[in-house]
Amino acid sequence: MNLPVLDRLWVYLSASPLLYLLVTLLAFIAATRINRRLGGTPFLHPVIIAIVLLIGFLKLTRTDYVTYFEGAQFIHFLLGPATVALAIPLYDYRERVRRMLLPILLGGGAGIVMAVTSTVGLAMLMGASRETVLTLAPRSVTSPIAMGIAEKLGGIPSLAAGLVLLTGSVGCALGPVIFRLVKVRDPSVQGFAMGLAAHGFGTAHSFSSIGAVAGAFAGLSMGLTGLFTAFLLPPIVHLFGL
Repeated sequence: MNLPVLDRLWVYLSASPLLYLLVTLLAFIAATRINRRLGGTPFLHPVIIAIVLLIGFLKLTRTDYVTYFEGAQFIHFLLGPATVALAIPLYDYRERVRRMLLPILLGGGAGIVMAVTSTVGLAMLMGASRETVLTLAPRSVTSPIAMGIAEKLGGIPSLAAGLVLLTGSVGCALGPVIFRLVKVRDPSVQGFAMGLAAHGFGTAHSFSSIGAVAGAFAGLSMGLTGLFTAFLLPPIVHLFGL
């Protein structure tokens, strides 16, 4: 078969799964620069821009997701160690965590109950289908946990992941505004609220824009949120008759 030179080159490159690892890294670097040129707006977070770039690339090259994930799974694997590593900065503030343990547990539990009940209640009032409601329910936890919970409940895991990203972007945009309005200045409280409301996006924002203390408490909040949601979400959903 006489293939054009570019087609032959693409066949050679696409045979290696590491190509998609490189494409993913390049997409995120490009997305970060685009976000900076746009003024760092959280509504166009680098992760969201990178997703759009990757979707365009996969569509253009007619690459299916399974083939892409063979290379990108290396980054996916690092999500676990990266989450565990959030405990390292938190260790430096263990005394503060010990003093605030009761407010942390109460705030985390109350935040999850409010997030789930408000989401499910509004979705049902607007006439959403059962599948859509169950997909929306875990939107306030980090993507891997939200996808797992949505799948177990009967929702759509891929849509749940997208809703988590949207929730994180909105949380990063509105969080600082709300802090100013209610005059919350304690970085540990700010960080905990960002991790609770905006999960991974909020944690990254806390580290980069507020400080190490806020980032540490955001990581703690993100972990607790995932744990609490796994236990509290099924009975709450059951109370709504779903």
